[in-house]
Amino acid sequence: MEYRTGIGYDIHRLTEDRKLFLGGIEIPYFKGLLGHSDGDVLLHAISDALLGAVAEGDIGVHFPDSDPKYRGVDSAILLKNVVTLVNGKGFKINNVDTVIIAQEPVLTPFKKPIQKRIAAILEINEDAVGIKAKTNEGLGEIGRKEAIAAYALVSLRR
Repeated sequence: MEYRTGIGYDIHRLTEDRKLFLGGIEIPYFKGLLGHSDGDVLLHAISDALLGAVAEGDIGVHFPDSDPKYRGVDSAILLKNVVTLVNGKGFKINNVDTVIIAQEPVLTPFKKPIQKRIAAILEINEDAVGIKAKTNEGLGEIGRKEAIAAYALVSLRR
């Protein structure tokens, strides 16, 4: 059996007049993440981790922001396409572990719904999806409530 790991990271600026999506769910907040798609940094980080594990670049290669068909697209659709690519190369997802870094909003009440949504998108058990949320202790652009970032680590088997 062959095992692979991949790591992903993404950060987007917070802006008014956008909805906030994290982990494929809408989070009530007065700002959203600026991006060509819906700006879901968590799903983007997971996508990049999966693509990296199978040596397929990153989401910018597969879903370029220069392509108008991806404008405002639901990042869950992009992640489902990445899962199809990973499965097509003969790999199955063992687990994913993630960290969301956001000064606000408080994400604790949303961890379980995010976990369920990601498990459904990835077609894996909920107990194979780790969701952690941290603040940036007031430091940098995240601490100033200007951005939200996410990290993801995935494990695959073939």
